[in-house]
Amino acid sequence: MKHLVILGGGYGGINIIQNLIEHDLPEDLHISIIDRNPYHSVKTEFYTIAAGTSADKDVRMDFPEHDKVSYIFGEISRIDTTHQQIILANRSEPVAYDYLVIALGCEDNHHGVEGAADFTESVQTFNKARHTGMAIGNLPAFGKATIVGAGLSGIEVAAEIRESRPDLNIRLLDRGQSVLKAFDPKIQNYVEDWFMKNDVEVVHGANVEYVEKDGVCNNGVCYVNDVTIWTAGVRPNYLARELPLEKDDQEKIIVNDFYQVPEQPHIYVVGDCASSEHSPSAQLARQQGEQIADVLAAVFKGKEPKKPGKLKLKGTLGSLGSSEGFGEMMSQSMVGFIPRLAKSGVLWLNKRH
Repeated sequence: MKHLVILGGGYGGINIIQNLIEHDLPEDLHISIIDRNPYHSVKTEFYTIAAGTSADKDVRMDFPEHDKVSYIFGEISRIDTTHQQIILANRSEPVAYDYLVIALGCEDNHHGVEGAADFTESVQTFNKARHTGMAIGNLPAFGKATIVGAGLSGIEVAAEIRESRPDLNIRLLDRGQSVLKAFDPKIQNYVEDWFMKNDVEVVHGANVEYVEKDGVCNNGVCYVNDVTIWTAGVRPNYLARELPLEKDDQEKIIVNDFYQVPEQPHIYVVGDCASSEHSPSAQLARQQGEQIADVLAAVFKGKEPKKPGKLKLKGTLGSLGSSEGFGEMMSQSMVGFIPRLAKSGVLWLNKRH
């Protein structure tokens, strides 16, 4: 019996399963997914958990069921590529594999900023987003919240908290000279204007020197603060970073055209842990997952897999509360209600799928 183990039930891992079970899989194959949670987490919506505008059940989905697929829930302690096994914290026996998919996602990159790991909240995992939501929800009237980082995550977190808690003092620290530096100026200006109209202070040219329990020190100025949320960059999950495999300058594992580790082709890597020309995103992980499923299906049948085609990313959508948004779709920049509606539609379709 051949054993495929998928580490992580996020966008990449779940798409591999959903596409694999549509193939005629061989009888001598079994698939195991290892995840800390007994459900698929809709990570792109974690900002709503942090702001308290969604319930837990709104951002999680059941895993697919199939007679060749089983699930193991728990925290992974170590990936042993030498002996081809996975060590779990809550399980005495390791999980052996013949084929492995690393789909562990990412975690916050604190860039060595003192105190950031100890005194900031996060939206990188379900548990951390819940903890952030409790911290924001428990703030007294006129409490102070600071979001560090003005990329897509920081923008959505800040806007959603403003909608959830109009009484709070919200500050957004942006390292650049405009929010969403990767987007079109039309979108940057629209978002800046939205924050101005909704009384969210945006500080440009930020350089956070250290974080304390009750404050953030930026460019020599220390802001007294009740809650600090870190959205200033991500890095691959530490389990992937620790592996003795070749990595790029962003600590991502280098893979070939088939998403295989060149020195160990029975190991596949998807999403935030895989070296790619594209920035990390749920859309990227989904498309890579579909392609890996096709490669694995061919390998399992003893066939030569076809080289995956070029990825065709459709764009990016972001929200500013429940009624406004922004996005770049098919090289077109959009702002207002339409991109917000489009984002809700994409979420609905993904849940249906």
